[in-house]
Amino acid sequence: MPGEKEKKKRATIRDIADAVGIAPSSVSKALNDLPTISENMKTLVRAKARELNYKHNSNAANLRRGRSRTIGVIVPKINVAFFADIIAGIEQACFENDHRLIICQSHESFEREMQAVETLIQQNVDCVLISLSQETKTTDHLKEITNHNIQLVQFDRVDHTFGSHILVNDNREASFKAVQHLISQGYKKIAFFGGPDYLPLYKERKQGYLDAIGSAGLTIPYNFIVDNILKRAPAEVAATELLRLKFAPDAFFTVSDYAALGVLKAAERCGKKVPGDIGIIGFSNEAFTEVTSPTLSSVSQQSREMGRETAYIYFNYVLNHHDDDKAAHSLKLVIESAVIERESSVRKNKKGNKAGL
Repeated sequence: MPGEKEKKKRATIRDIADAVGIAPSSVSKALNDLPTISENMKTLVRAKARELNYKHNSNAANLRRGRSRTIGVIVPKINVAFFADIIAGIEQACFENDHRLIICQSHESFEREMQAVETLIQQNVDCVLISLSQETKTTDHLKEITNHNIQLVQFDRVDHTFGSHILVNDNREASFKAVQHLISQGYKKIAFFGGPDYLPLYKERKQGYLDAIGSAGLTIPYNFIVDNILKRAPAEVAATELLRLKFAPDAFFTVSDYAALGVLKAAERCGKKVPGDIGIIGFSNEAFTEVTSPTLSSVSQQSREMGRETAYIYFNYVLNHHDDDKAAHSLKLVIESAVIERESSVRKNKKGNKAGL
């Protein structure tokens, strides 16, 4: 509008060239300290660049080189410690390799995940790292990434049928060890709270639970196995119902620490002592597991390492083999999990006792 102060336009190389009286190509060479430009001219160009408040346009420069030096990551939620740690690991790897990081979250929504994919494609990222949302049952939208010649790495929640690099935990083995730990403490009626069975990692965690129960020769009622219980509130309701049964569980293995927290609240409501009456072990080793009373046992997924290793698939494998056929071969890497034993599952008079196995 007339009278309003006009927005200042960003200075360009051409502006510097016009001010100094040389060609834009010579300005670029001077700013990049090339030996074909005299030191006097370099000094003059740099001084004029400071005067005009010129900032180097890295996007344009990178596009000329055919790469943006930018990576995009899509996670279900950034306010969950597990994914926050993964992002921290990815960010560290990006910093070490002089790349920028764009972070998107799907909020567990398939629609928002598709929007995030479209956003990263529009941002011309070199690689997309993604952990699928709980609602994601098809991965056709991931084809848009590879169709634009953008590298793709899936981690944690993945579709094994989609041809991409993958990094996951040893979910089946980790669940087996977690349930074995409960059995070693004398628990024999172990309930299971799982996730949506169409996501491979939850199917694998469920199978690890079943393997451990079968290996110990235990019999579990069908109603002790409840799928799609990942949050605190539904876990509290479901656990309360089970604990009020005549034949009630004496332990719970949950594939989410939030569900484990719900079980802990249900035990309090039902007057059950933890770990005396009820044992509890969750999954992901969220920060709050160390400050509950009692503290919650959990499975650590080595989340920060998972983040670093996910990014390193791109930096150390894809970029190193950019011009040969090896980059076309999909990698599958596995990060070993660790059972963290805390107060909610360790019976003092049973610690180290393997009875029941």
